[in-house]
Amino acid sequence: MLVLVAAVPLAALWWAFLRARREKSLERLVAPALRGRLMPPGANLWGLQAVLIVFGLALALFAASRPQWGKSTEKVIERSRNVVVAVDVSRSMLAEDVRPNRLERVKADVADLIDSLEGDRCALVAFRRTGLVVCPLTTDHGFLRSALEQLSPDSAPRGETDLGGAIRASLDALDPAADDHNAIILISDGGDLRGEALKNAELAKKRGIPIFTVGIGDPRTGAPIPALDGKGYQKFKGETVKVKLEEAALKAVAAASSGRYVPLATAGTAETTLGAIYRRFLRQVAAKEQNEEENRTAERYQIFLIPGLALLMAGACLSKGRFGGSMTR
Repeated sequence: MLVLVAAVPLAALWWAFLRARREKSLERLVAPALRGRLMPPGANLWGLQAVLIVFGLALALFAASRPQWGKSTEKVIERSRNVVVAVDVSRSMLAEDVRPNRLERVKADVADLIDSLEGDRCALVAFRRTGLVVCPLTTDHGFLRSALEQLSPDSAPRGETDLGGAIRASLDALDPAADDHNAIILISDGGDLRGEALKNAELAKKRGIPIFTVGIGDPRTGAPIPALDGKGYQKFKGETVKVKLEEAALKAVAAASSGRYVPLATAGTAETTLGAIYRRFLRQVAAKEQNEEENRTAERYQIFLIPGLALLMAGACLSKGRFGGSMTR
């Protein structure tokens, strides 16, 4: 904008040059007695009009550069929720009944969820034998995405999947003072209710924190688990081990916490992505209003914009056009 302001005088000089050249051409072609009759009404005011337009345009462009000085205090009201996303990173999540595999599909959908967060804070928990916070509550979506991309079976301690440990770690990541604005999304291919899954889900309910459980995988036929060495599949007594989505545990946890169970469709549609689930269900969680005062540099563009527009309007009123009638012949 400031570069354009500097260009305004150059444009004015070019305009004056073109006008002077036109008048010289007129002097060569038209007799002096006829020149006045050929000039439109108000042509003698072109110099004043030019000055008004040049200064008006310069002031308007300078206003567009947003000049600022001094300080102003503003009240900012923010509405936010706190969401913990707990992701099962056990080896069964490497099954390929969902392409490219369950874990990678979940990571892609959590990335979609991040796009729906707006001003909400989100934390990320990885769990196997127990839950581990890999990203605390944050509005830094870049940091959150980085933690998400690094999720793997090595992100949490090895052992049998413990939904109770995941819920406990998620509750610990949330501030008890804001429980009516908190929620948990637990994503897994299921598992039994060993440990304290139901107990911790009931604790979440007492704190007013709903748990939205999301099932990933095929609940009917299941899929084999890749071997540790990456060659073939895991076997037990010579038979390939297959795992399928076990929905019972996830449904029980959701019911015990007054949340919802949502199966993540294997095909993946716009209605079954985590972003859609978040918009449809978690938006029911109350948003916390935060009143904050911010000291900001005061905007001063009005000081230049108003007189700039006034000068441009005045220049337009001095237009050389013929509004009221035709030129005398």
